[in-house]
Amino acid sequence: MAPQDSTPKIQKKKVPLTEAERTAARLQMIREYVAAPPRSDAPISARPADAPTPAQADEPMPVPAPEPTEADASIPAHATDAPLPAQAAAPIKHAKPKAAKPKKPEPARKKKSAPQPRKETPRKEAPRKSETQTAAPPSAKLPAASSSKANDLVKVPDPVALGQAMMNLMEKSQPLMRDFMERVKLTVPDMVPASAFPSSFGDTWMELASQMWTNPQRVVDAQLGLWQNYLKLWQNTSRRFLGKSYETIIEPQPQDRRFNDEAWTQNTLFDFIKQSYLITSQWLQNEVRSVDGVSVPTMRRAEFYTRQFVDALSPSNFAFTNPEVLRLTAETGGENLVKGLQNLLQDLERGQGKLKISMTDINAFELGKNIAMTPGKVVYQTDLMQLIQYEPMTEKAHAHPLLIIPPWINKYYILDLREKNSFVRYCLEQGHTVFMVSWVNPDEKHAAKNFEDYMTEGPLAALAEIKRRTGAEGANVIGYCLGGTLLACLLAWLKAKPERAREIPQITSATYLVTMIDFSEPGELGLFVDEEHVRFLEAQMQEKGYLDGATMANTFNLLRANDLVWSFVVSNYLMGREPFPFDLLFWNADATRMPAAMHSFYLRKMYQQNRLIEPDGIELAGAPINLHGIKTPTFMLSTREDHIAPWKSTYAATQIYQGPVKFVLSGSGHIAGVINPPAANKYNYWTNDELPAKPDDWFKDAAQHPGSWWGEWDKWSRQYTGGEVPARKPEAPIIEDAPGSYARVRAV
Repeated sequence: MAPQDSTPKIQKKKVPLTEAERTAARLQMIREYVAAPPRSDAPISARPADAPTPAQADEPMPVPAPEPTEADASIPAHATDAPLPAQAAAPIKHAKPKAAKPKKPEPARKKKSAPQPRKETPRKEAPRKSETQTAAPPSAKLPAASSSKANDLVKVPDPVALGQAMMNLMEKSQPLMRDFMERVKLTVPDMVPASAFPSSFGDTWMELASQMWTNPQRVVDAQLGLWQNYLKLWQNTSRRFLGKSYETIIEPQPQDRRFNDEAWTQNTLFDFIKQSYLITSQWLQNEVRSVDGVSVPTMRRAEFYTRQFVDALSPSNFAFTNPEVLRLTAETGGENLVKGLQNLLQDLERGQGKLKISMTDINAFELGKNIAMTPGKVVYQTDLMQLIQYEPMTEKAHAHPLLIIPPWINKYYILDLREKNSFVRYCLEQGHTVFMVSWVNPDEKHAAKNFEDYMTEGPLAALAEIKRRTGAEGANVIGYCLGGTLLACLLAWLKAKPERAREIPQITSATYLVTMIDFSEPGELGLFVDEEHVRFLEAQMQEKGYLDGATMANTFNLLRANDLVWSFVVSNYLMGREPFPFDLLFWNADATRMPAAMHSFYLRKMYQQNRLIEPDGIELAGAPINLHGIKTPTFMLSTREDHIAPWKSTYAATQIYQGPVKFVLSGSGHIAGVINPPAANKYNYWTNDELPAKPDDWFKDAAQHPGSWWGEWDKWSRQYTGGEVPARKPEAPIIEDAPGSYARVRAV
């Protein structure tokens, strides 16, 4: 027996790893696992990324930056194609595996010969196919990847570089936070008592859960279906790791831009994360929708809350599950996250302790210089509005001037952003004498101003001034959104007050742009006008005298959270990009306040009680109004994808007005479908001279036309313009140049 070795063995002391080293080690394991050579000789056939990104929202102002394209949406998504300046990433080089050392022969044993080492011939890899092969349709079986270089074309962050980036981030973030806390003295936002918040959130889930568990078998079946999909995904991911053919279980919707980066598809790990999320989110939303016995308002709230929850938990919203963020972090040494932290702190400072996400560079625009710059003069004003008369652009003009009533939820210049998409300029070029109402941005002094004050001190006063200045006996009027609702109220009120109608030009035609007068189906905005929400808002308005503009803006943003919230979180705070200069987003951020009395009346009488469509259901300025008596020739424009004024709800007005009505449906949404100049040659619109009771019947027989609706409106309106007169220029008295001082007041 061989003597035992009595030499004492040295025990190595284990040194604990740092957090950065542990993170780097984990990522290295993942990277090696993903990039390991498969066990099959099948050629690689990686799928390319998804279809090209859908068009972005409306084109930006001509500022020194690349222009984004337009999106088919009411308010555009962030122009994510504007990259952060960064060093180009070098291709990741994979270390060659070391050849295994031959085993030493075992010591000779009695009656047995020593085993001889076996020579192994290295296996040759099959040649790779092109990485740009055509993508397989959803759920199609795909050939397996068989090369250790499969991830070279899909950039995977180097773990060492990523660990160093995290260290860099920790080093630089501490001084930033310390400087922020010392420099900015944030006041703690006024806390609203918990009892003041609407309880509809908890009540919604209580009702949903109670109805769901009345059928426990269905709950069990739903869980089994979910786990079957998980198992199927795991099996196919395992096959892909092993280099075998696999199936794609679920794909994002074509309009979903969160997973456009090629790594979400071509990298096995991130594809698994993406599909896991899509399976779960789809299952959760389907299960909520399929619960029986739930009231319609409760179901709508449940669907809305579920969508907010699902959108917030998308893997694209988190740095360590977003391959694009990880790659940029490794490339820039973490500078993107440092810059993102700076952006976050600036937004907190701008919001005085509340997060106010920057959607655009507000310093890139100036009213009257590169936005809202059509020449004009403020010729009249009241406590609630300024009246702008624009300089003519033709030698002759229509005899009947044109008055435009915008909504007072935002500023008027959505209709006059810049030359190539200005509806105001288009009307001037067609020979109209254009007047525009520019609403005040109210404060506590306007707390008692009611809906009827907006009517009498707004379009009624404006029309009286137009008659005094032009002497015109007739006028055409356009109302946009809430401005259209006010126009309908004015026409009905003038019917009840003929003596006041003689003080202004006769309204020869009325145009309603995305306007609701029947609020029985208000869409998702109806979620925010139940009794509890209204009481909550009234408590806030009672304290200040107005509803803060940020409250209205946040409400609209939540209707499209992926585009108007989370895309900016990723771009601004994770990618570290500067907000893109975008005129439409600049206007969207220029929110206005709402007077307490007016807003309470509007929510209760119209949204909650739907009294506007009832004959004599509402009284304004001493007279009950009846919209069924309106006989003014009417042009109605609605947009097919409107989430603020759903087109099937706006269509109800065709059955109320008694005069001749022309209804036109435009493509896109509440903003992009309206601000669609002919030169852009985008979208389309539908017309149908028949007006059946149901909107679906109207659409079934409607004719589709390419391009903008503006020409259709111009052709219709010419029959009410009253001949030609010499062009009219603004004359004294003149208060100031357009856009005027009311439009320049920003809500803090």
